[in-house]
Amino acid sequence: MKLNTKGLILKEQSIGEQDKLVTVLTADLGVIKAFVRGAKSIKSKKQSATGLLCYSKLSLYNGKDSYIIDEAQTIEVFFGLRSNIEKLALAQYFAELSCELAPELSDANEYLRVVLNSLYMISNSKKPDLQIKAITELRLLSLSGYMPNLVACERCGEFETETMYFDIEHGLIYCENCADENAPLALELGIVSAMRHIIFSKLEKLYSFSMTDAQLQDLSYVTETYLKSKTERKYRTLDFYNSLRKI
Repeated sequence: MKLNTKGLILKEQSIGEQDKLVTVLTADLGVIKAFVRGAKSIKSKKQSATGLLCYSKLSLYNGKDSYIIDEAQTIEVFFGLRSNIEKLALAQYFAELSCELAPELSDANEYLRVVLNSLYMISNSKKPDLQIKAITELRLLSLSGYMPNLVACERCGEFETETMYFDIEHGLIYCENCADENAPLALELGIVSAMRHIIFSKLEKLYSFSMTDAQLQDLSYVTETYLKSKTERKYRTLDFYNSLRKI
């Protein structure tokens, strides 16, 4: 059966001399793997449309072991990523996150919208890269079942104090009056407010907040540390991105 969908290419792997296997994030089918026959041929119209981080219209059908992409037409290639190694590394990290967190073979519309919006934002420098990184990490985590409980202090229900304490292991927040001597990570209220915004806001408002550079550093550290704690793995693309930021 032939299917038509739109998808973001998350990963590509060479198969033989002419073909490749791609991992694609789609709205309606989630994360899928698909063969692209003749993709590496100079004459192939599918070559650019099935390249890494391309968002394309795809015509595919079920093969024996995976989907097969019959036709592909480029919608967006995010040119702004291609001329900046740091932005490209961050975009590849978002692709790796999508492979880890987005569902396979089921609805993934919001995952796709978040990642596409984030790629557009970093490609066009609409917001600081660290802000987009933190937003993408925490929103994708929340969509995939790892949403932390940041509504109020876990013990007394206090909504906010000047300093709040985040228990990364359990995804819980405590006010400054309830944190014990083994207090989890201390966060200024502005960081907690940003995290609440990322979790609860509508997609249209997701990126609409501003922070100082110092606050963005702290926010990025918290979301990255929480991500590693919940997924219990390292990310090669994240390590590379962080290495570039230290140069």
